[in-house]
Amino acid sequence: MTTPELEQILQNLRSLTAETEVAEFKEAKNGYDFNKLGKYFSALSNEANLMGKPHAWLVFGVEDKRHLIVGSRFRLRRKDLDSLKGEIANKTTNRITFIEIHELLLSEGRVIMFQVPAAPKGFPIAFEGHYYGRDGEELAPLNLEEIERIRAQATTEDWSAAIVPDASVGDLDEEAILLARKNYKNKFPEKADEVDSWNNITFLNKAKITIKGKITRTAIVLLGKEESEHFINPAEAKIRWLLKDTNGNDKDYLIVSCPIFLAVDKTYAKIRNLKYRYLKDGTLFPDEVNQYEPYSIREALNNCIAHQDYTKHGRINVVEMEDRLMFTNLGSFIPGSVEKVVKDDAPEEHYRNRFLATAMFNLKMVDTAGGGIRKIFNFQRERFFPMPDYDLSGEKVKMIISGKVLDLDYARLLAQNKDLTLEEIMILDKVQKKQSLTAFEEKLLKSKKLIEGRKPNYYIGIKVVQKTGQKASYTKNKAFDKQYYLDLIVKSIKQHKSLSRKDVDELLWNKLPEWMDDKQRKIKINNLLSELRRNGRIRNEGTLKDSNWVLIKTSN
Repeated sequence: MTTPELEQILQNLRSLTAETEVAEFKEAKNGYDFNKLGKYFSALSNEANLMGKPHAWLVFGVEDKRHLIVGSRFRLRRKDLDSLKGEIANKTTNRITFIEIHELLLSEGRVIMFQVPAAPKGFPIAFEGHYYGRDGEELAPLNLEEIERIRAQATTEDWSAAIVPDASVGDLDEEAILLARKNYKNKFPEKADEVDSWNNITFLNKAKITIKGKITRTAIVLLGKEESEHFINPAEAKIRWLLKDTNGNDKDYLIVSCPIFLAVDKTYAKIRNLKYRYLKDGTLFPDEVNQYEPYSIREALNNCIAHQDYTKHGRINVVEMEDRLMFTNLGSFIPGSVEKVVKDDAPEEHYRNRFLATAMFNLKMVDTAGGGIRKIFNFQRERFFPMPDYDLSGEKVKMIISGKVLDLDYARLLAQNKDLTLEEIMILDKVQKKQSLTAFEEKLLKSKKLIEGRKPNYYIGIKVVQKTGQKASYTKNKAFDKQYYLDLIVKSIKQHKSLSRKDVDELLWNKLPEWMDDKQRKIKINNLLSELRRNGRIRNEGTLKDSNWVLIKTSN
């Protein structure tokens, strides 16, 4: 949202005569209790669902009676605000978190606008295991009737099972039906002879694509003729493939519509899946592999089809870049946590499009027995590529599959440590991508001596280093004891009589840990010089801007 749009929303919220179930104001002048913030997140999310609103607002820096702007100093640094998304997600149902955290710097003071998503249909949102709601303007436990009302949403409607009254079998694509029969026989070989005796209507009923001969939305999506898409209007049954160059410019595209059953192969055929040549390191790596495992491409694409929220009237997107593929579909990620799906390796308890998912299973498009996503992770593991990345924000699911080695040291780590669990690899993958770890993840890796260092700059631990021959890399990250740097500065001043700040930087810069950025290196050197000055060993005979460090002579 633009600043003018946010200012207009804030004005509209402030014009309310009282707080509502989907708007809450807090002064939060100097801070705010995290647990209470989490409870309000749960309450506002559940109330937005019950009122049929897409989101709710929690506003800091505005008092709750007259709605005057008083300004807030809550988490002044932007990165601290952004980290709140993960902190909330760690304690909520399905890791639901803020859509966005907006910051407005107004003349009257700083205002923070938390955009809280409505709880997904069928899933009330809990914070630390408890459901909250609003009782008038008061925060209160969500009552049982409201909890059941939200949960009932999951069973009351399946968009994909609805009958299309004006459609007939003539609106379905004959080529798609023939291939569907072939796949069905392949899936259920014991029924192969029987299938050949079925007419189209019988087959479609048996495959759970139609219901008692009546055409469903699932039938139109999977097997409908291209011109039959209007039957599901305003929903769309389209896949868009987009090819981008190294600069992010569009190079080519394809948009395919019904029948989606055939569109999968058309989309797959457009993806180049080039050969990737490993950097040779003795005999550790093969010469070359395909960038992507074909199963991973098809599984990711079919998951988008099965889990797309067609009521949002959008398309499924496949974006191909030089070294990665991105798949997106609309709708929240119902399992909530990708880590949970991979770890549990079990069928989902709920499906957004249950009828569609069953039909796709019968046509051998998806595996509802579970394990599809886990297989993608394992294929990436086998070729030493980064684990898939998921972004579940903004009421859509974005999955990125990398087609190259991101970090050769990390690849060696996977190759040499066959005893690592997939869960450990997923967490180590976050380390190589410089992503933040949860307290549990930090504790797990540290307890097994897989990482060392201080948050957020972890690096591969010495236990792994000694196995993989990365001793030099480890030393660069581990760095030297502080006394080494202090002695080096003093020894150099003795040799040269004095050192400027530029001289000290040149002396230490490349000896500091590799994980440090330029700012962190400058701060470290500042601290070393300050310690020597406080201990009476050196003094600055220059200026603050143009320092000139010399030794302080002692009487001994």
